[in-house]
Amino acid sequence: MMIFGMTLFTFFHVVLSLVGIFSGFTVVLGFLTAKRLGGWAALFLSTTVLTSVTGFLFPFHGFKPSYVVGTISILVLALAIFALYVRQLAGGWRRTYVISSVMALYLNVFVLVVQLFMKVPALNALAPTQSEGPFKLTQLTILALFVLLGIFATMRFGGEQLRTA
Repeated sequence: MMIFGMTLFTFFHVVLSLVGIFSGFTVVLGFLTAKRLGGWAALFLSTTVLTSVTGFLFPFHGFKPSYVVGTISILVLALAIFALYVRQLAGGWRRTYVISSVMALYLNVFVLVVQLFMKVPALNALAPTQSEGPFKLTQLTILALFVLLGIFATMRFGGEQLRTA
């Protein structure tokens, strides 16, 4: 069965990823306003974990860089989940949660950009091997934005009295 030219499994994986990205940006907005968005955080963490796990279930032929990204994502998400649910954001665990959550979101967006450059004809024409300038500049810009986002989110969420939204 195909949906938008994708297998059902691929479609499910893409939807999980997009929900993870959307909810992740909502959680980061909460960090920037010092709000603990519990439901959004649970949605972000669960869909992003599932995105990483389902990424390993595609048929594979040889080693791929996506396996490294997926493994790092799962480790970073495990740290965020531990900081939030086990350590209850006590002490330095609040910063750990923010940093690991922003990193997990970044990795998901990184993969989104890779996929866009692979699948969108106009972007693929600019960087067919993903070693060209437009791809590198896009990824570098996104990395710089996430570093800044992470710094501001850590400063706000780590230094303010939390509000429940």
